[in-house]
Amino acid sequence: MTATDRHTAATDPRTRSSSTPTRPLPPHDPAPAPRRRPPRLVRFVLGNVTLTALVLGALVTAGLGLVVPALAGSQTALRGGLFLLFLIAASGRVGPPRAALVAMVPPRLPRPALLVALTGVLEVAGAVGLLLPATYRLAAFLLGLLLIAVFPANVYAARHHVGLPSRLVPRTLEQILYLGVAAAVAVA
Repeated sequence: MTATDRHTAATDPRTRSSSTPTRPLPPHDPAPAPRRRPPRLVRFVLGNVTLTALVLGALVTAGLGLVVPALAGSQTALRGGLFLLFLIAASGRVGPPRAALVAMVPPRLPRPALLVALTGVLEVAGAVGLLLPATYRLAAFLLGLLLIAVFPANVYAARHHVGLPSRLVPRTLEQILYLGVAAAVAVA
């Protein structure tokens, strides 16, 4: 042990104890610098799969519109965002979130597993309808109605803390956003 090591060991409070002789602790790495958390809105969007799908789908479609003239325009970008949102939402009907989605169905409704499966089929049909020029307005309108129809399940889940974790106010605002985008596409 060098003189510097002995001095550090004698003056470092982590190495002193009232019942044991002074001896140095093994060297340690300095504490990592604290990481800055991203802004709340960024955490909300990235932590929410369907909202991320809406934003990402719209951005990718808008980017493709710069290269492919048929995909240009804000309406097409919104349709691309809704398409991805509803495909992702429908995938949850058959994937691991299925049990949580079934638990969200209010008990007064019959056959919750069938209702969850039916909403998944409707979401896929609506998403495909958004891609077709002849049906995208009707598909957006019907998907808006579907959003309204399933909203009571979100309220039930938030109030009873069942299913997918969600607080009521953010979920309501998110649903309003989805309805607004669907309405913008439907009336285009």
